[in-house]
Amino acid sequence: MSTTVEKPIPNIVAEHGLTADEYAKILEIIGREPNLTELGIFSAMWNEHCSYKSSRIWLKTLPTTAPWVICGPGENAGVVDIGEGLAAVFKMESHNHPSFIEPHQGAATGVGGILRDVFTMGARPVANMNALRFGSPNHEKTRYLVGGVVGGIGSYGNCIGVPTVGGECTFHASYNGNNLVNAMTVGLAPADRIFYAAAGEVGAPVIYVGSKTGRDGIHGASMASAEFNEDTEEKRPTVQVGDPFTEKLLLEACLELMATDSIIGIQDMGAAGLTCSSVEMADKGDAGMDLDLDAVPQREEAMSAYELMLSESQERMLMVIKPEAEARARAIFEKWELDFAVVGRITDTGRLIVRKDGEVQADLPVKPLSDEAPIYDRPWNEAAKRPNLAPGDVVAPNDLGDALLTLIASPDLASKRWIWEQYDHLVRGHTMQRPGGDAAVVRIPDSDRGLAVTSDCTPRYCRADPFEGGKQAVAEAWRNLTATGAQPLAVTDCLNFGNPERPDVMGEFVGCVKGLGEACRALDFPVISGNVSLYNETNGKAVQPTPNIGGVGLIDDLDRMARIGFAGADETVVLIGETTGHLGSSLYLREIAGSEDGAPPPVDLAAERRNGDFVRQAIRDGRVTACHDLSDGGLLVGLADMALASGIGCAVEPAPDGVPAHAWLFGEDQARYVVTAADGGTDLLADAQKAGVPARIVAQTTGDSLTGIGDRPISLVALRDAHEGWLPGYMAGGA
Repeated sequence: MSTTVEKPIPNIVAEHGLTADEYAKILEIIGREPNLTELGIFSAMWNEHCSYKSSRIWLKTLPTTAPWVICGPGENAGVVDIGEGLAAVFKMESHNHPSFIEPHQGAATGVGGILRDVFTMGARPVANMNALRFGSPNHEKTRYLVGGVVGGIGSYGNCIGVPTVGGECTFHASYNGNNLVNAMTVGLAPADRIFYAAAGEVGAPVIYVGSKTGRDGIHGASMASAEFNEDTEEKRPTVQVGDPFTEKLLLEACLELMATDSIIGIQDMGAAGLTCSSVEMADKGDAGMDLDLDAVPQREEAMSAYELMLSESQERMLMVIKPEAEARARAIFEKWELDFAVVGRITDTGRLIVRKDGEVQADLPVKPLSDEAPIYDRPWNEAAKRPNLAPGDVVAPNDLGDALLTLIASPDLASKRWIWEQYDHLVRGHTMQRPGGDAAVVRIPDSDRGLAVTSDCTPRYCRADPFEGGKQAVAEAWRNLTATGAQPLAVTDCLNFGNPERPDVMGEFVGCVKGLGEACRALDFPVISGNVSLYNETNGKAVQPTPNIGGVGLIDDLDRMARIGFAGADETVVLIGETTGHLGSSLYLREIAGSEDGAPPPVDLAAERRNGDFVRQAIRDGRVTACHDLSDGGLLVGLADMALASGIGCAVEPAPDGVPAHAWLFGEDQARYVVTAADGGTDLLADAQKAGVPARIVAQTTGDSLTGIGDRPISLVALRDAHEGWLPGYMAGGA
C-alpha cells in the first residue's frame, strides 16, 4: 500500500481541515496511520460540506414528513407526490465560495450540480431558480461578481435547455467578502420510478459515466468549509469547470437508461467527487466497494489515486447496474458519446478498497467514513433582542411620493430584468409566469395543472432576530406560492451562515433553524431536502444569516391562477391582513431613514395560515382578479408592483386613523396580501369578516398614475424609469 506523506503529520492533517482530535479518531478507527489518499478520503467525507458536523443535530429537529412526501432529506433531492402518477423532485444547493473566487465557472457549475442532483433521482428538470446575495454596490468587486455570476448561470442553464424562471438578488455590505450563490432545480418524474443511491447487490458492476476526470476542483468541498482570508485568489484551482453541452448528453443518457430495468443505484459525483459518491452508495447499500482507478477515464496524464478520488470534475455520475444490463447501458452512453467504464464491483466486505497501478492505495471501512464523522454540539449565544420601534419613532419622509421612488429604485427592490433577460426563461414552452411575480409557474406537460416555485429569505430580519427571521422566510415562501393560487407542498432550504465555531454565529444558526421548524410545522410545509453552507465570512466578518427557502406548490387549474398585475380599471383593491405599520428592520428604515435598527415584524403563524387559506380559496373560486403578497417595502411598494405589471394605476385610500401615513404605506407587517375584485369587493369583504380575516379597501384601479399619495400623482412612467433604471445603469458603470 502506498504511504507517501511528505510533510510532518500535524501540518498535513491541518491542511486537510482535520483537527488533532479528529485525526486521533481516524487512527482509532483504522488502527494505523493513514496514507495520503486515505487521509484525503477522510478529509473529504468529514468536512463540514459533506458531513454537516456542526449542523446535523439541529437539522434533525426540522419536520420532514407528510402524506405527500415520497422522499425526504438524505438523498440527492427531495420528492413529493403531486397526483396523477407524477412526483415533483427538487433541491437547493450553495456554490458560494467557488462563485466568489471565479464567478462565472463557480455559478455555472453550481447550476450543473443541482441539475444532476435532480435528474439522478429519475426526474426531468423543468425549472431552475437562484438566490443571489452580493456586497454593497459601492464595493470594488461587486459589479464584477454580479456580471460573472449572472453570466455563468445564464450560460449553463440556457445551453442545457432548462428554463431559469425566477429568483432573488439583493445587496448588503455583509456580503462584500463572500457572495452567496444558491441554485435550485425542480424536476418531474413518474412517482413509481424514483431512483436512489443505495447499491448493495454483491458482485454488481460499478459504472463511471460522463466526462473524463481531470485535476479541476480538487479540495473543492474542503475549500467550501473554510472561511476566506488574504489567500482567496490562490484557491482558484479548486473551482470546477463546467460543460453544459456534455451535461445535456448525460441527462438524456441517464433518463434513457432509467426507462429500462437496469439501475440498482445512482449517485451524482458532486462534492468530493468519486470519494463521496462511492462511499455514500456503499454505505446506503450496507456494502463494500472495490475500485480500480486505472479504469477511470482521465483527461490528464499521471494522475495519482489521491487526485482521482478527490477531483470534482463536472458532468460525471457513478452508478451500480444489474450485471446483465452492462451491454445495454454501455450502448446507450456510447450512443450519446459519453465515457462509460466499469471501475469496480460491489462487495460484502463493508470496506472501500481503492486500487491503482496494481497496488492497494486505500483500504478503509465504509460505515465510519459516513456514519462516524464527528458531530459537534457547538456552543451558541442567543441573539440579543432589539427594541421594537413604534411607528412614531421613525422619521416621516418629506414627501411620500419621493420616498416611494427612492425605495423602488433601491438595489434590493429595483427591477432585476437585466438579470433574468439573460436567462432563457421560456425554453420548453411551459413557463406560465415570467420572472418578476410572487412565484414562477410552470405547466405540468400534457395537463392543465402547474407547479409554482419560489425562493425567499429576508437576511436583515434574521440578523435582527434569527428566530422570527427564520419563521418569516418560510412564511413568505408560503405566501408567494399562495398568491398564485398554489397549494404549498414542501420546501428545500439552503442555510448560509458564517463560522459555526463562533458562538454568536452558531446562535444565529440555531435561532433560524428553530424558526424554520416552527413555521414549517404550523403551515404543514415540510423540509424535504437542503444544504448547509457555513464559514461564509472573510477575515472574521460573517455574512448576514441567510436561510434561503425554496418552496414548491401545486396549482390544480391553471385557468384559476392569479398574477400580480391589475386586471383592469375600476376594480376594487383589498388589503388582506392586519396592518400596524411595523417599520423596525424595514427597507424604509434602511433606505429612507438610514438605520438598520429595531426588531423585525413578528410572524403570527396562525394568521398566516388563516389569511393564506382564505386568499387561496378566493383565487380558486375565481373571485379575485389579481393577487400580490406584501413584504419588502410594504403596501405602497406592493401597489406599485401591481401597477407596473399591468400598466394600470390606482387611487390610494388615506391611512386609517391612528397609523402614521408612512408607517401605513411602508410598514412590513406580515401575513398580508393585496387582491383585486371586479364586483366592488363587497362579497369578498363579507366573507373575510365571517372567516375572521382582516380586510379593507385600500385603492381603486384607474388611470396611469398612483394618486392619493402626498400632493401629486406619481406617473407609471416615472415609476418605471426609477424601477427599471438602477441595475442596467449600475452594470454599465454608474454609481
